[in-house]
Amino acid sequence: MRTTLFLTSLFCLLTGCSKLTVDNSVVKDFDTNRFLGDWYEIARFDHRFERGMEQTRATYTLQKDGTIKVLNAGMKNGKPKQSEGLAKLTDTPALLRVSFFGPLYSDYRVMLLDKDYQYALIGGGSDNYLWILSRTLLLSDDVKKKILNEAKRRGYDINKLIWVKHDN
Repeated sequence: MRTTLFLTSLFCLLTGCSKLTVDNSVVKDFDTNRFLGDWYEIARFDHRFERGMEQTRATYTLQKDGTIKVLNAGMKNGKPKQSEGLAKLTDTPALLRVSFFGPLYSDYRVMLLDKDYQYALIGGGSDNYLWILSRTLLLSDDVKKKILNEAKRRGYDINKLIWVKHDN
């Protein structure tokens, strides 16, 4: 009984068993190959594994086995830092399962995507995760407004966003 309770508690801690308070549905049209490549992190919700990171960039590379290598790179306290992960495709094209920590996978949900794949709004399996990504370091004010309005419409608290510093 104790083992079951412990494992259930651990699962809830890792996956967020709380009631979902946001709309994290994914885009209908998604082309994995067009999504590959470099994306700059423009803004994010604060979380332990990226705390203090600046100049962050993610690179997605398709592997021979159909998985996607994820390389996150940036600066922390003036020093380069990177982490490597793995993304698996699911039956829902814009919903990936990503892991940076061994066998533990989390949702990576593409919720808004520019028709030319120039910017994206990414969420997770709970309302604790949100990222704004772009192919370029700068977004126009109109594009920022569009992305923020979409995040707000979905129920995300956009005041929690941290705007990532980049050297231009």
